[in-house]
Amino acid sequence: MVDLLPEHTPLWQHVEATAAAHFRRAAVREIRTPLLEVTELFARGIGEATDVVGKEMYTFLDRGERSCTLRPEGTASVVRAAIQHGLLSQGPQRLWYGGPMFRYERPQAGRQRQFHQIGLELLGFAAPRSDVEAIAIAWDLLADLGVGGLALELNTLGSPDDRARYRDELVAWLQAHREQLDPDSQQRISTNPLRVLDSKNPATQALLEGAPSLADALSGESHERFSCVRRGLEALGIPFTLNPRLVRGLDYYSHTAFEITSSQLGAQATVCGGGRYDGLVEQLGGAPTAAIGWAMGLERLVLLLAGAGPAAAAPPPPDLYVVCRGEQAEARALPLARLCRQAGLAVEIDPSGAGFGKQFKRADRSGAAWAAVIGDEEAADGVAILRALRRSSSASGGSSGEDQRVTPEQLVALLREGR
Repeated sequence: MVDLLPEHTPLWQHVEATAAAHFRRAAVREIRTPLLEVTELFARGIGEATDVVGKEMYTFLDRGERSCTLRPEGTASVVRAAIQHGLLSQGPQRLWYGGPMFRYERPQAGRQRQFHQIGLELLGFAAPRSDVEAIAIAWDLLADLGVGGLALELNTLGSPDDRARYRDELVAWLQAHREQLDPDSQQRISTNPLRVLDSKNPATQALLEGAPSLADALSGESHERFSCVRRGLEALGIPFTLNPRLVRGLDYYSHTAFEITSSQLGAQATVCGGGRYDGLVEQLGGAPTAAIGWAMGLERLVLLLAGAGPAAAAPPPPDLYVVCRGEQAEARALPLARLCRQAGLAVEIDPSGAGFGKQFKRADRSGAAWAAVIGDEEAADGVAILRALRRSSSASGGSSGEDQRVTPEQLVALLREGR
């Protein structure tokens, strides 16, 4: 778990603001759920046989001897909230969430035990075009953020009946080749056999080339549904590749499953993953409800964007830096700064009381375009000296490099005109 220091947070804020803008334009509303849930929610929703529930959750008893868990992902909490508050009785819900999640796993670049996600959940949408829309929102957001080397991998997991038929075939094949599998895959045969397809072991992946195909177990209806999704993506010009080994790590997925990767990330290439989970709402106590969603890991996004260069993470400079020296001048500085801030300007005050030379050096380092200089003489007259700190700075009524003696109201008007 890491601290985000002031020099890091502007880039995080940029990612979050860009995501919020995309959701707003897509008529998706924000929902905020607690960090802490009853453990049963994730055991039922994610699946007790998954690595998340079996190995990675932060679970403990509270003072009432109730088993509680720090949320390891966002979907189950959103669905729980939608059921609990009757949102689904009001019609389909277009929701997004953001915030910290917690998993006890091996930390590495872009992956910590407290990590942050932004996610989309479309509840009550069954048509294939909703799959396409969900993917398109993610794709456009990543492209707008400037993430390079994007690639979409797509698969279908079929209906529950398709998967049940396939599971039987796959388990029989895996048992026949058990001795050739890696230890993790051998264990998954009895707990979560589809996850063997997603093994990162090269020998297991080579062996799986001869395994039964999920595509062969799909019904005609499932095939047609997946064809509609592919045609929809093609119509939007979103390129994709089919990956029959893509199964996602959680039990609640069905039909469409997808990941968006970036070639900039190396081995940990996934920046967004999701899929359809039509059975989850009913599994958690609600009425049968179709749904699709995805989540993005912010740590990986920030790693990508920070690699674009120092400018990507640079905080915006203040519009004005207030330089003041002397008792009366310092008393005038905060009212002036407050007036400017109320007018929408970003203002930094030097509180040091140091000499004007040192304060001007700090003003220059701040990146501000303008300095407001107040000495005791200016304080007595109720004015400030407006000085351009950048050659390109200009404001009505004065040329670049020319000091102007102005009232606070005039200073605000000049800076707003010169922005």
